[in-house]
Amino acid sequence: MLHRFTPLVILGCVAVMLAPGPGQARGGHASARAALEAGQIRPLSELMTEVEQRYLGRVIEVELERSDGRWQYEIKILPPNGHVFEVELDAATGALLRAKGPVQLRRGR
Repeated sequence: MLHRFTPLVILGCVAVMLAPGPGQARGGHASARAALEAGQIRPLSELMTEVEQRYLGRVIEVELERSDGRWQYEIKILPPNGHVFEVELDAATGALLRAKGPVQLRRGR
């Protein structure tokens, strides 16, 4: 069974995504929006659906950053065992770039 994100969680994720993070210029919000509109990154809602299907747990934090010339979503997930893990996804393709912590995949994946 897939867990549905509450509107509050989605709203928080969008706010985090659009807020400038460390190392981002003041135009971080505008840059992220422009990248989305130009098709350089996939919408967060699409990637959240994929993350929900791929990993066991609840998304508790999302950040969108530009690192090494590439947009990346950093997503923290809290699985039932309580040990938070993080996945970094290529924001253009959704491909896994790196995982940190005890990643828990859903069965059949």
